[in-house]
Amino acid sequence: ERNFSKVVISLENLVLPDEKLYPTPSVLDNLSYEHECDLRIYGCELIQTSGILLNLPQVAMATGQVLFQRFYYCQSFVKHNVEVLSMACIHLASKIEEAPRRIRDVMNVFNHIKQIRNKKTIMPMMLDNNYVNSKNQVIKAERRVLKELGFCVHVKHPHKIIVMYLQVIEAEQNRRLVQYAWNYMNDSFRTNVFVRFQPETIACACIYLASRNLQIPLPNNPPWWLVMGVDESDLKEISRSILELYTRLKPNIEELDALVNDLKKQQQLAKLKAKEL
Repeated sequence: ERNFSKVVISLENLVLPDEKLYPTPSVLDNLSYEHECDLRIYGCELIQTSGILLNLPQVAMATGQVLFQRFYYCQSFVKHNVEVLSMACIHLASKIEEAPRRIRDVMNVFNHIKQIRNKKTIMPMMLDNNYVNSKNQVIKAERRVLKELGFCVHVKHPHKIIVMYLQVIEAEQNRRLVQYAWNYMNDSFRTNVFVRFQPETIACACIYLASRNLQIPLPNNPPWWLVMGVDESDLKEISRSILELYTRLKPNIEELDALVNDLKKQQQLAKLKAKEL
């Protein structure tokens, strides 16, 4: 018998094994894990903000953030620019979710965000050589994302699952509970929970967190999450990941960029020395 390699594509979300989660490619390139987390949050915030300005549906922004998180478990922040990759992910996600936007519009929005962040005068992008080079970088980055993810870009979103589960436990009439769970869900895209847990588990965690926050009692005999086939330790782990977002200090983007550029230069020097040897 001859064994051939095969590709399995399913509509289940990709859950990475523990050995893939750490050390990440960025950590192997000497970027600290804390700095990597800051860059992940920054990239996801760029995708969310640009999606709002591009008038994209929330599902497209969510898809872009999940693709972004998955990619950086395959490649390093040192080798791939976070802003270019964010543009590629939101552009790709807009096509996946059937709400396509032009690359030019995506680039203009990112340019606008950068000008506001740096407190500069708002100016449209000039259609010069820099624009053409940047556009080509985004196109190449989009192809790279597809290649690294093996074209498996399906993302199963837990938003509908939240509503379904709340209907099962007869709590869907509480609008505040629904809204809080939905908000926690949108925030969770900035963490790595979507590469660690199935969407059904994340949906339960968002309901769990919202009910605790609002002090709304939910069925406890047996605990409602057991009925959904979810372990409480997973709920607590996801809740912890989401709550940590709110206590993190906002990073200095210029310092992060300088750090990544410094590591990139060190890598280039090491390659040159290796060639000389």
